[in-house]
Amino acid sequence: MGKSVTGHPDFLHPVSPASLGWSDFFEDQRERNEADLAPMRIAAVHRSRLTALSLTGPVKLTLPAHTNTGDYAVGDWVLVDPQTQTLHRRLTRRTVLARRTEGSRPLQIAAANVDTLFVVTSCNAEFNPARLERYLALANQGGTNPVILLTKADTAVDVGAYQRQAAQLQRGLAVLTINPRLPEAVSALARWCGVGQTVALVGSSGVGKSTLVNTLAGPDQNVPQETGRIREHDAKGRHTTTSRSLHAIAGGGWVIDTPGMRTLHVSDAAQGIETLFAEITELAPLCRFRDCTHAHEPGCAVQAAVSGGTLDPERLTRWRKLLNENRGNTPASTGPRRRR
Repeated sequence: MGKSVTGHPDFLHPVSPASLGWSDFFEDQRERNEADLAPMRIAAVHRSRLTALSLTGPVKLTLPAHTNTGDYAVGDWVLVDPQTQTLHRRLTRRTVLARRTEGSRPLQIAAANVDTLFVVTSCNAEFNPARLERYLALANQGGTNPVILLTKADTAVDVGAYQRQAAQLQRGLAVLTINPRLPEAVSALARWCGVGQTVALVGSSGVGKSTLVNTLAGPDQNVPQETGRIREHDAKGRHTTTSRSLHAIAGGGWVIDTPGMRTLHVSDAAQGIETLFAEITELAPLCRFRDCTHAHEPGCAVQAAVSGGTLDPERLTRWRKLLNENRGNTPASTGPRRRR
């Protein structure tokens, strides 16, 4: 079951749509006959009900018959009859974080309309470049700006080594080292957490996501997120967040916490992978053969970069593995791509 949305001091008075993340992208989707419907944002998704944020506070929506709550995600914008609180329809998502779970054909929507994805990892045995690349591919594909946050720096002998490894995962990637428990984390992340901005947190269990949510939300939140400890021998944690929910940030933005993802199967992420491995993407057209696999063909620009020391061979191996996994997990297209 989802948890109720946290409180927000602005809700002592009506707030503007922009402070909830509303923009022209969503306004332009409204039809003429929908002018009297109220825009609301999904704050929690339960098995049989939806909770949304209106301009005056949380609302338990009245759902039409046969509504499938699985079609909605935290962060979605919906139009609602303000008199009956009845859900009318969901608006097209500007960005979406989606993954495919093992054995599942449809994509699972983790969050919607997220501006920045904080990928949280620890400076210990939990740090895994291959797993971080999966999160980055997910963010790239969904149109969300990724930022890597390094925690537990006090446990590392050489924090700089973790910073360098993380920064090399994607061109232009922002990497910050923070202590989720300290107020300084709020100021360090302020540029992504301003009024109307939405961030989401992903990462393995035990890296400090729920602690950071509590710090960002501040002391006025109604229901703090439960936190847990990690095991010392392998730096793995247990799940403390079991559902997704939208929380107000003291500075005016919004944060979506997500359950720890032990497995992240890449699917429908070809463009995200191209962005992630830009150095390989840009070299590929220089190969002699258009269908070069970058494995053994003569005149391969990618292999030449490996031989010349400008491309890490492990990076190439991870690219090939991720690309193959994406191809294997992505269903063949049978028609026009559906709107998100």
